[in-house]
Amino acid sequence: QVQLMESGGGLVQAGGSLRLSCAASGRTLSMYAMGWFRQTPGMEREFVAAFTWSGGSTLYSDSVKGRFTISRDNAKNVVYLQMNSLKPEDATVYYCAADLSKDYSHDYYYTLTTSYDSWGQGTQVTVSS
Repeated sequence: QVQLMESGGGLVQAGGSLRLSCAASGRTLSMYAMGWFRQTPGMEREFVAAFTWSGGSTLYSDSVKGRFTISRDNAKNVVYLQMNSLKPEDATVYYCAADLSKDYSHDYYYTLTTSYDSWGQGTQVTVSS
């Protein structure tokens, strides 16, 4: 197993930027798929961005493409989500997740919560208009 901990959330004005971090312990993440999701209370957890298995490619939801960037520092065992041009609708709790067990043949599967084995506790992002 792996323990994931998000940080970097906070309050920012619309149009501003935040960088979220997901620090891992218990396992080296460099070869695994890593994802960022977000969830508003009462709604389903929504895919935001991901590295596919072995970091082969990056994926983004249409709502954040061009504004958010997922990256990783393998030496520090950390995955980042750089969020620029934030909008009020981006405000919610963000979670990172790790897929430790399966290399999916199609990128679609990395957008599903059920494809991930471990989750962090979440970090709150608030965007003021």
